[in-house]
Amino acid sequence: AAPASPPPAPNLMSDAREAASSSPPSERGRRKAVVVVMGATGAGKSRLAVDLAGHFAGVEVVSADSMQVYRGLDVLTNKVSLDEQNGVPHHLLSIVDPSVEFTCRHFRDHALPIIEDILDRGGLPVVVGGTNFYIQALVSPFLFEDMSEDMQGCTLSDQLDDIGLATDGVGSGYEHLKEIDPIAAQRIHPNNHRKIKRYLELYATTGALPSDLFQGEAAEDKWGRPTSSRFDCCFLWVDAELHVLDNYVNERVDCMINAGLLDEVRNIYNPGAVYTQGLRQAIGVREFDEFFRLYFTKKESDEIKAGMLNLHDDKLKSLLDEAVSQLKANTRRLVRRQVNTPSVSLSLHF
Repeated sequence: AAPASPPPAPNLMSDAREAASSSPPSERGRRKAVVVVMGATGAGKSRLAVDLAGHFAGVEVVSADSMQVYRGLDVLTNKVSLDEQNGVPHHLLSIVDPSVEFTCRHFRDHALPIIEDILDRGGLPVVVGGTNFYIQALVSPFLFEDMSEDMQGCTLSDQLDDIGLATDGVGSGYEHLKEIDPIAAQRIHPNNHRKIKRYLELYATTGALPSDLFQGEAAEDKWGRPTSSRFDCCFLWVDAELHVLDNYVNERVDCMINAGLLDEVRNIYNPGAVYTQGLRQAIGVREFDEFFRLYFTKKESDEIKAGMLNLHDDKLKSLLDEAVSQLKANTRRLVRRQVNTPSVSLSLHF
């Protein structure tokens, strides 16, 4: 099947103009226009963002992808190449050391000055995500992390014993969150351990469900309502049928392997690495752990002479095939989470 393509540009341009003009004049007068392009992996968000530059003057793209912000793994994270950028300025790509933690707050604090600068120069910022919580942190004046950090006595080290997670593995946190607050668990990625801990910490400290923050009067004026957004946002959701996206994902992984994905992952491989922070959180790193453990063992003993795509060791070939299959499966699961439009609507209220 052919790779997923964005809808025809003329229709999208018409929809964008209509959506941008739908808010009351008084609201548009107070807030500046920003376009936000969202959608699942492989739906064509980056291509659409570049195409917008052919229809609107001054377009500059601001990436809202939690892995593309890191330096390295350009193939694995599918960063837009200079050729694909087609002369359109792109921001927040490859700016962060791969070993550090980069949170929603960090993204917000980096992106806001860039967007304000684009607007001051008369340009049109086009935010491309990517990561829904990054977008929420950007467009909403309210950020959950701000609230949780301001709460008195809310310290993780003091509270995890109370909920039985002080000595459990990192994976148990998400399962526990699903038990106590499935609505909140649905909103976040299972690997977002920092936010999972914050949610559990809030519950252990106050007894309040994190999802309660997303409802009622306390959140009405802050949590992502269009009337309280920092900008006059035009949201474009790029869609495609699941079977098309699945086929595209499988084909893209194969292309990535041929384009040097294994060399990228080998260069950052560390047998003692933690896969819950920094660039190593990316889908496609952890999946190759067993393969590279055996690969480097045999490499050190000089048992391997050929390249990684020309292996003659049956065990290594089997592990490589399993890793590639797991990468495809995990990416398809990511697609299904991303196309869960009810959760997107809940988190962004549009």
